[in-house]
Amino acid sequence: MPIKNFLTEEQRKQLQKAVRKSDCPRLREHALILLLQNDGKTYEEIADFIGCSYRTVAYWCVHGDPDDLDSLRDKREQGNYRKANEDYIQILLDVVKKEPKKLSYDFDVWTSQRLAAHLAKETSIEISATQVTRILRKHKVRLPLSRV
Repeated sequence: MPIKNFLTEEQRKQLQKAVRKSDCPRLREHALILLLQNDGKTYEEIADFIGCSYRTVAYWCVHGDPDDLDSLRDKREQGNYRKANEDYIQILLDVVKKEPKKLSYDFDVWTSQRLAAHLAKETSIEISATQVTRILRKHKVRLPLSRV
């Protein structure tokens, strides 16, 4: 049997406010999960009601801290740049402006895969080509289409 009314009045109000006013959809969902758990709903009932997986509900019921709304944020939304620090990003932005031939490569155009490989050699930080694309997009840099 689920535990009912485990949240304090202040926690409940804070979570309700987050559900109503947050601009982050995942934060709203995670706050709602805790509120439904507080109402005595089972993980299965919550998952069915929200339309998410049982595992998602179980995770946020255990790891979500009603006293810390930031704990309810999905860290993926912040840009998963843990490896790509500011120095890495600056090097990437500098390299993408250079022609690959001037750096002794046999190709004329950068791709995200080529940039990721080059930066792995330069910085010893390995990130995916998809992550390189995300960083470039965030900084409003577009790669030219490759000429085959």
